[in-house]
Amino acid sequence: MEAQRLWLLWLQALALLWGRAGMGLAHLTATAPPAPAQACSEFSHTSCEECLKNVSCLWCYTNKTCIDYPVRSILPPSSLCSLSNARWGVCWINFEALIIAIAVVAGLILVSIAVCCCYCCYCRRRSRSRPDEEEERLARKREERRLQSLQRKHERKLKHDEIRKKYGLLQDSDNPYSRFENE
Repeated sequence: MEAQRLWLLWLQALALLWGRAGMGLAHLTATAPPAPAQACSEFSHTSCEECLKNVSCLWCYTNKTCIDYPVRSILPPSSLCSLSNARWGVCWINFEALIIAIAVVAGLILVSIAVCCCYCCYCRRRSRSRPDEEEERLARKREERRLQSLQRKHERKLKHDEIRKKYGLLQDSDNPYSRFENE
């Protein structure tokens, strides 16, 4: 029920904006206070513009009647007036065109959001699966430094083993825990 009321208010505001857009800002500032509300049926067999001056009225072109907008439903039932002949807010757009326009705009927004999401997901997945050249170059340098470090470590161990052997400090590999004898 609340959603229907909000939808009706939104439609009324949209129609008022469309109706006032051609009149200019000077007309909006110079408007007189609204007249007391009259029954919509009093505007029957007049003109669409006269009927729609009251935002709670609905104009039906088939029988040129002005009726109260059925606020209980979002769209007027076909028993009152067909959608192609019903006008509300402004005379130049009918409910069918309004529904189609809103559906097209909403569809375009949804499609554009879906395309943006798919594009972003595709770009992220592509960038994650193939690291760029800078990362590859850094990984190669890191591996080269690691290999050079291992090579220097091995050379130091060989040099230390030679020194230990020269001075007799190299332990027997069969029995590394032998007792050190002092002479």
